[in-house]
Amino acid sequence: MSLSFDPDRLDLPRGHFIGGQYLPANGVMPMHRPSDAREYAACPVAPAEMVDQAVSVAKSTLAASGWATCPPRDRTRVLHRWADLIEAEAVTLARLEAFCSTRPVGQLIDGDIAVSAEQIRFFAEFADKQGSDLVPTGAASLGMIMSEPYGVVGAITPWNVPLSMAAWKLGPALAAGNAVVLKPSELTPYSTLFLAELSVRAGLPAGLINIVLGDGPTTGAAITGHPDIAKISFTGSTGAGSAIMQNIALTGIKPMTLELGGKSPQLVFADADLDLSANAIATSILSNAGQACVAGSRLIVEESVAEQVIAAIIARMKAVKAGPTWDETSSYSPIISQRQRARIDHLVQSSIAQGAECLTGGQAMDHAGHFYAPTLLSGVSQSSPAVQEEIFGPVLTVQTFREEDEAIALSDHPTYGLAAGLFTRDLSRALRLTQRLQAGTIWVNRYSRSRDHILPTGGYKQSGIGKDLGRDAYLANRKTKSVLINL
Repeated sequence: MSLSFDPDRLDLPRGHFIGGQYLPANGVMPMHRPSDAREYAACPVAPAEMVDQAVSVAKSTLAASGWATCPPRDRTRVLHRWADLIEAEAVTLARLEAFCSTRPVGQLIDGDIAVSAEQIRFFAEFADKQGSDLVPTGAASLGMIMSEPYGVVGAITPWNVPLSMAAWKLGPALAAGNAVVLKPSELTPYSTLFLAELSVRAGLPAGLINIVLGDGPTTGAAITGHPDIAKISFTGSTGAGSAIMQNIALTGIKPMTLELGGKSPQLVFADADLDLSANAIATSILSNAGQACVAGSRLIVEESVAEQVIAAIIARMKAVKAGPTWDETSSYSPIISQRQRARIDHLVQSSIAQGAECLTGGQAMDHAGHFYAPTLLSGVSQSSPAVQEEIFGPVLTVQTFREEDEAIALSDHPTYGLAAGLFTRDLSRALRLTQRLQAGTIWVNRYSRSRDHILPTGGYKQSGIGKDLGRDAYLANRKTKSVLINL
């Protein structure tokens, strides 16, 4: 069966999803498809009153359903049924995801959708395997560290990988016994709405997941500042994360998990497998047209092999096939909006004006949609905008080094520390440099996540607080209390 579809004939979920049903709402913000730049609808903006309704429904559902206190294996079973439904409805999810996002439909069923189902199953298995602990105390007492859910968790997800990011948030929060109020990006809400609909069909209590549509300043601020939301989980830009922290501080103290921006280096040493290195680096900056917080956007390569690595990357860049996300033969993504494409070009041209040399790309592509040509900039300094700024586009800078210490110095960024790549056949060097690189995730002889969901992800510096994925994400959705009993 072909996955390609006519975007003008796709049936879209409409309105907020609260209490297990869609609540129609008037659209306010114009919505455009990045693949053809067409305006097709308007997104509603949930005011504080609508967020309050969603939180109230989440609280009452959590209390009435007994979700937090039921036998943990019951939570595991229903979450597994939800994952089964995600796989069964993969075609519908893929089309809803591709319709208005930057994700080509041909990459979704075996990619984002399969991974989302896996992540929910992964967290489901924590429900009856992580609990309270007895701890050593004096002989005349009994010490316990008790674990329990927070209650209502607020989540805000970005537009670049909407479905996977929703699974990141919902899986651990629900497995841990919480309810969730989630705001997807106003640019890409549809797959998340359908994901919530599938949860009710799978048997999750209606109202345990509530999806409110809207922007950051109105809807997002109402979520992060709501007194009955006990914990916040956010993935997005460092600037937005800073605004969330400020809003929380102004409205009350609560824990948060923030996965934020990145400007990730990729170090290539002369002894590396250069074909493998060039392929991994090209893939990392071409995937989703570089619109990923972990995009490896800074190539730092040993001088003696730089020419060979650069040539291989340029060949990959020139071979991309741009096309609408609803065509299953398309493999290269559009930029999410005209505004973002203009920002990318501004940073590229500013870098060129400051001395960078554009080896390929450096301009918008001749296409109806918001496509930008894969771009490689050499001759950049540490102060170049292309090195300093998170461009969030298909732009790779290249710098060369001769000594290991020089490579480390070039890799360090004053703001970001989300991820880093390291390519070398020298095991001692690999182990040594993983200790020196300032990043929350380091990939050696690869540059991508695997499907080992046990590995947490999160950043150093201003790239975030806390971790998504792994055991850490589950525990971040539980709070603990210490109990000491005299016997």
